[in-house]
Amino acid sequence: MMVVAMLQVVFELCDITSIKEKRQVVRSIKDRVRRKYQVSIAEIDVPDSLTFCHLGVAHVSNSRRLGESVMAKIEDFMESTIPGRLHDSSINIEVYN
Repeated sequence: MMVVAMLQVVFELCDITSIKEKRQVVRSIKDRVRRKYQVSIAEIDVPDSLTFCHLGVAHVSNSRRLGESVMAKIEDFMESTIPGRLHDSSINIEVYN
């Protein structure tokens, strides 16, 4: 069995004045999440927006419980470290036999 856990989060970033600054913030967040949780992460929408950041995270394992746990921990980590306000978040789990 293969379990793919996916997390999508949308943040409104505060005090960002340029696309370059936003990209630095997003790159830092992606690197930290990737290193800490061993997941795939990418900015998946609105890359040219100064105020919004839409990130997608994926984790593959053989346990639904593990996938849900990792995504919940990442969501909490992002909410506490991203300099902004969480607008939307969703966790999806796909199970393949």
